[in-house]
Amino acid sequence: MSKRDDLIAKYADDLTNKVKVTPDLALLTKVTIGCGPAIYNADSETVAASDKAELERVKNNFLIKKLGLADGPKLDEAIAAVIELYGKSERNKYRAVVYYLLVKHFGKEAVYA
Repeated sequence: MSKRDDLIAKYADDLTNKVKVTPDLALLTKVTIGCGPAIYNADSETVAASDKAELERVKNNFLIKKLGLADGPKLDEAIAAVIELYGKSERNKYRAVVYYLLVKHFGKEAVYA
């Protein structure tokens, strides 16, 4: 297995065991690929949920630019809901998992079709 395949397996495990959802592996793979080289860097592979600037980057770079959503309070609410779903006490919130959950939350799977 490639390193990316190993990471996708790790993300699927997080979704199954920590978030308690059955992942759509095809979508998870596309979201992971969409993260680019960030998933291979220890600092950027996770989302720092307590860092307001990091959450703003997720909103601006992913939700607005990638998914094409309009800025507004619903975006902040969705990020907060996903962080809550993942578990606030969970130290490693993987970027690909957070992005996957946001795609599902907004029903934007077509972006990765």
